[in-house]
Amino acid sequence: MVRPPFIVLLLGVLTAAAAAAAEPGPALISITQRQFAPQELQLPAGVKVRLLVKNTDALPAEFESYDLSREVIVPPHGSVTVFIGPLAPGKYQFFNDFNPDTKGWIVVTKP
Repeated sequence: MVRPPFIVLLLGVLTAAAAAAAEPGPALISITQRQFAPQELQLPAGVKVRLLVKNTDALPAEFESYDLSREVIVPPHGSVTVFIGPLAPGKYQFFNDFNPDTKGWIVVTKP
């Protein structure tokens, strides 16, 4: 005999699993040889995004953006997670403060 509380619990677990499966993974930016890849990242407008910044170099780097109000050190051979948005359509610059000539852009477009 299946009890009603068990059914409610089972439906809750299945709903949570479906929501987790539908949630997109993080957007990824890598730092390799002191350069960002991709140099331009396309993201949708109006959505909070989890951005994973991965440093493959042996030196620390910094993901900094005046446009996004973010500044975080990325350790050598390490990674950090940065949450951005929801953002309006536009072009947002970021750079490596330890190597200011290294720049990239997040381009936000309407869905």
